[in-house]
Amino acid sequence: MLIPHHRIVRWLLVLLTCGWGYFLSSMAADTSSQPGMVLSEFIYESAPFPSCHASTLAEPAKGELVAAWFGGTHEKHPDVGIWVSHRDRETKHWTTPVEVANGVQPDGTRYPCWNPVLFQPTHGPLMLFYKVGPDPKTWWGMLRISSDQGRTWSEARKLPYGILGPIKNKPVQLANGDILCPTSIEYDNGPGRIEWRVVFERTSDLGVSWSKVIPPVKADDSELNAIQPSILFHGRNKLQALGRTRGGRIFETWSDDAGKSWSALEYGNLPNPNSGTDALTLKNGDHLMIYNHTPKGRSPLNLARSKDGKHWKTVLVLEDSPGLEFSYPAIIQTADGLVHLSYTWHRERIRHAVINPRRLVEKEN
Repeated sequence: MLIPHHRIVRWLLVLLTCGWGYFLSSMAADTSSQPGMVLSEFIYESAPFPSCHASTLAEPAKGELVAAWFGGTHEKHPDVGIWVSHRDRETKHWTTPVEVANGVQPDGTRYPCWNPVLFQPTHGPLMLFYKVGPDPKTWWGMLRISSDQGRTWSEARKLPYGILGPIKNKPVQLANGDILCPTSIEYDNGPGRIEWRVVFERTSDLGVSWSKVIPPVKADDSELNAIQPSILFHGRNKLQALGRTRGGRIFETWSDDAGKSWSALEYGNLPNPNSGTDALTLKNGDHLMIYNHTPKGRSPLNLARSKDGKHWKTVLVLEDSPGLEFSYPAIIQTADGLVHLSYTWHRERIRHAVINPRRLVEKEN
């Protein structure tokens, strides 16, 4: 496809006058006019860190929106901490990002922080889970809580040995009040061989005590390495989890007993380029998934809808610029019925989008 001369000139002018980040933003396809799209914005325009990733969202009170992510020099750098911003209920503007957690140890050693996850239980304080450690094979789970919608936080508490908390995507709260956390582990299984396994952790007392279960993998899919699940609801006790793999497709697993046991992992129908996804069951029972609709690369970033969790149709293309990165999305539905998304934009900023699910129109995948 030939690019119009006037657009090339505009891109060059933006690059010369505004810098690389704004050039990339200008070059990106315009997706704002798609049915269902209400708003697309950056949570911040500048920050005291050059790189960011792995955002998360929560609504701790009606109309209150909180976002968190990790930011620092670059992923794995010891200066990477957890940053938080609030969207003002009245002005709809985001506050200046504030660092609320870091990896400084009692002996002064500092490790990077990873993958924050915000979660607001039905009853109880806002929870902030995150990881600390040199890398995903050796990190450990941490928890802070907030009783004022995330403006101040408790001292950090290390989760029990062997418990990581939700690894990237939000927990769900079950009918009996239990909080079910979608998590995963990465470990060495011989020289140069890192294995991935999906895990589900459960707490009935807001993170004091825990249990966990690891779903099996089908014998003919023994090489199916999967992490970072999301959980969907399909009626009374039926749950589905799906997420990231190394095999070029999203995985899925099912539970008929509210997450106490799970079916063997198997590949689903959607592509996955070994990149994070997130998913959500809406109040009307439909399911939404935000993911990179490609077996390679981290563009495009699509939103898809399903009635049964198996057959999906694209409803939005949030980003589509080949060779660039739009990744690690988060998705929630707020009390007003709208859907809020956040995701990494070129590892430079976090983008926030608002969707009206009633106006979404299905497209061909």
